[in-house]
Amino acid sequence: MKDKYLVSAAPHVHDGSSIKNVMWNVVLALVPALVFAVYYWGLRALMLSLTGALSAVIAEALIQKWRKVPITVHDGSAFLTGLLLAFNIHVGAPIWLPMVGAVFAIGVGKQVFGGLGNNPVNPALLGRAFLLASWPTRMTAGWVAAKGGAISGINNLSRIATDLPSLSPKAYELLTGATPLNVAKTLRDTSFVAEINAKAGGLELGSRILSSLTEMETLKSLFWGNIGGCIGEVSAFALLLGAAYLLVRNIIEWRIPLFYIGTVFVLSFFFGGIGENGTSLMLPFFHIFAGGLLLGAFFMATDYTTTPYTKTGRIIFGIGCGLLTIVIRLVGGYPEGVSYSILLMNVFTPLIDKLTMPKSFGKVKK
Repeated sequence: MKDKYLVSAAPHVHDGSSIKNVMWNVVLALVPALVFAVYYWGLRALMLSLTGALSAVIAEALIQKWRKVPITVHDGSAFLTGLLLAFNIHVGAPIWLPMVGAVFAIGVGKQVFGGLGNNPVNPALLGRAFLLASWPTRMTAGWVAAKGGAISGINNLSRIATDLPSLSPKAYELLTGATPLNVAKTLRDTSFVAEINAKAGGLELGSRILSSLTEMETLKSLFWGNIGGCIGEVSAFALLLGAAYLLVRNIIEWRIPLFYIGTVFVLSFFFGGIGENGTSLMLPFFHIFAGGLLLGAFFMATDYTTTPYTKTGRIIFGIGCGLLTIVIRLVGGYPEGVSYSILLMNVFTPLIDKLTMPKSFGKVKK
């Protein structure tokens, strides 16, 4: 009997993974960050996270039922979207905020395009952008102090503020109620730094505050997580732990995170200095550990649907994310730039794929 040869569409080799397996493994990788958030902020961090995740699941099920298509919430993609959305909200936010953001992320960021695999941008980040545009005060004010320190996690800032009771309300709020990235952003206001120095009798406290951002104690706080910030960006250690799990399991690819973080490191080293403080080897670590860079680089910039297929394209994507993040942080109006950088690069993904797609074997150039 002659052998039979079957012709089928790619892929021809399957590793046995599935959407459900991938999504729930990413959720599992986020558990360490959630545990650290609960430790530092209590059960409210868990409540907000579950509210976002469950709201996304319910929204997807209702929309799919209305569309009369199979309900696929069991695959974990909606749960992951809602969880990541909640991870981009701080603990002092009202409970309805992750609910509204999750519904928008699923409805407008995902289902309106046909569901999983068809969305052009990351739904969780689109939901965050919607919340920031609609309720900027709710998203940027009301930070809650992490367990064991001031909101910024830089304890000597609170001491400086206490020693200078004549500071203006703006200056006092910066030193006692801001996150580290907010502190770095505000210190670029030379008039504000001059005010701090004047109140301190010429002790150059502005420079002292800036220097404290790159001290080892500050970097340790950023690494372990006793700082102010959003739920999911609390601990660099927890995020790196989850990222290592995803890399070992080959669930995410290394090129985007490496070139994203590497670009931020290089650009912050050369251009991140403020005032008379020039380049510092510690400043890049501040930019990497502070804010949502690690959360974005490993868990959102690596989204299968919204990132390039080609290896070269992923390198370009990572570099672009890093460049935009630094531009927004150092020049733009926001202290953080991770969300918008990834969203903007998502838009360029089809173009990047088109420019970097390898030529088909045997194809003759016209």
